[in-house]
Amino acid sequence: MSERSERADGTDRTPAPEPGPAPTTPDAATAPAEPGRAPSGADGDELGATVAALTADDIAPARRRQLLVRMVGQARARGITDLFKPKAALRWMTDTVAEVAPHVPIRDLATLRRHFPGLDDDALADRLVRNASRATAGVGAAGGGVAAVEWAVTPTLLSAPVLLAAETVAVVAIELKLIGELHEIHRMPLPTGGTARAVALVQSWAGQRGINPMMPGVGVSAVLGTAARRELRDSLLRRFGRNLTTLGPFLTGAAVAGYLNRRATRALGEQLRKDLRHTARGLPHKRG
Repeated sequence: MSERSERADGTDRTPAPEPGPAPTTPDAATAPAEPGRAPSGADGDELGATVAALTADDIAPARRRQLLVRMVGQARARGITDLFKPKAALRWMTDTVAEVAPHVPIRDLATLRRHFPGLDDDALADRLVRNASRATAGVGAAGGGVAAVEWAVTPTLLSAPVLLAAETVAVVAIELKLIGELHEIHRMPLPTGGTARAVALVQSWAGQRGINPMMPGVGVSAVLGTAARRELRDSLLRRFGRNLTTLGPFLTGAAVAGYLNRRATRALGEQLRKDLRHTARGLPHKRG
């Protein structure tokens, strides 16, 4: 597609990464999954690839549903059976977000300029927030569409909590990508390296604040500590907790789920931009 077409509709036409089978070891292939546990090893890589594909700016609705169904299948394959229990669902989502965060593809500023030519920083940030909001709305609509089919057939109720948990992880992953790319636009790139960057992304999402590169410890953390996991869990509970006990999206329909996702992602993007502008003014390269 030409640059003119890309500029006209404002979406990134770079093909979404195609999830492929991850290499397995005899232990990984034969060890039974522990119910309610997050993915690890080959399972985590496979789920991470699916989530990465779901974060692309421009996915056809049918493809998005396909990826979401694949994600549900990957969750089921690990023997997850107790996601009807809100605490178990919340624990699984917290662990899974931490696990897949290193797989979220973050474009650097040069790549963003190439994908969206002719836009200044503010216009580019506007475009990213808009695209992410559309993507999370699309996940909500896709989840509602899958649920409509699932509820019409028999293992029905068992599918709903797994689908809701998968949809939640997909929405958070899209927002993690938005967070990383907004940091790029504001000249405050996150630490390099999958794990360190993932920790910064998750902390930024949980606190809905930018990461200040001048703060001690930024880029040093190699794991998501207990306090950070607790903050992530609490943020997931505030954002999605009602859905865990009411199966809200399945009772309200795809349109409402899509609208709520869009609104929440847009609010997150605007709050983060405000915080990043404030932080950037105090950095040495922004003074004078």
